[in-house]
Amino acid sequence: MSQLDSLKQYTTVVADTGDIASIAQYKPQDATTNPSLLFKAAQQAQYRHLLDDALSFAAGKGANKEERTAWFMDKLAVNFGREILKIVPGRVSTEVDASFSFDTQGSIDKARRLIGMYEEAGVSRERILIKLGSTWEGIRAAEKLEQEGIHCNMTLLFSFAQAVACAEAKVTLISPFVGRIYDWYKKSKGADIPIEEDPGVASVRRIYEYYKKYDYNTQVMGASFRRVEQITELCGCDLLTISPELLGDLSKRDGTLERKLSVAAAKSKDIPRLSLDEKTYRFEHNQDAMAVEKLSEGIRSFWNDARKLEKFAENELAKASAA
Repeated sequence: MSQLDSLKQYTTVVADTGDIASIAQYKPQDATTNPSLLFKAAQQAQYRHLLDDALSFAAGKGANKEERTAWFMDKLAVNFGREILKIVPGRVSTEVDASFSFDTQGSIDKARRLIGMYEEAGVSRERILIKLGSTWEGIRAAEKLEQEGIHCNMTLLFSFAQAVACAEAKVTLISPFVGRIYDWYKKSKGADIPIEEDPGVASVRRIYEYYKKYDYNTQVMGASFRRVEQITELCGCDLLTISPELLGDLSKRDGTLERKLSVAAAKSKDIPRLSLDEKTYRFEHNQDAMAVEKLSEGIRSFWNDARKLEKFAENELAKASAA
């Protein structure tokens, strides 16, 4: 048995890629995408038909270049999501542009539009997770969307306050960023950190135990891994989203994994319960210097990735118009 097969006995494995071939190879339950992954995949010849379909769709939409570009990007995301769902038995996550990070209503409107496009393409909303940044505004948008049956995956999650607020909003899923937390502390310390002291792993463990202790339905999906050991230390987490490179590494390693996280173990712990209104959330999040820095950095990075895809979309639409 490979370590990947062993992991799948305790944890739902999610492929963190837009590359359909990689998803087919490693057979995950779910998959996640983002503008950066879509940008890379859209330039590959085997996916040209998905791009051409998005071009045709966008040509008849919008009153100007900006609107047509937005329609193209949304349709491209839906096209890739639909293709991925032909392979995975579970769900695919589709991201709302980071420019909506502090815009609750804008996030809601974009999510509704994406879900509407999926449903027009014959895909049930039950198979889609709308990915939103874990700002206060993003969490409020997710709370409203969940009430409408639109399920959300909260990304760019670094602080315990973010995790508690998401659970209280009854979101479907959170994606705490193990690797980016590790990166911050490694840079601060100026040296590698032993796996048993890994702050990214510790963050996910703390969140998982809190959720299970108090019976929150929100699922925990560790994300952004830098090394296999971070993954194996979280064996038993609800879900883990893993890059094709690390999926390949796990598949080549023989052996069975020890379950490190379980509901029973979490229930036995003495954990104080928190309740967060907006003021308390903002104060508690602000107390975590790492989380404040990584959230703002992550929003900027996600925004830049989306602009690369946007520029690509503009160029493709211009070429199609000139043809």
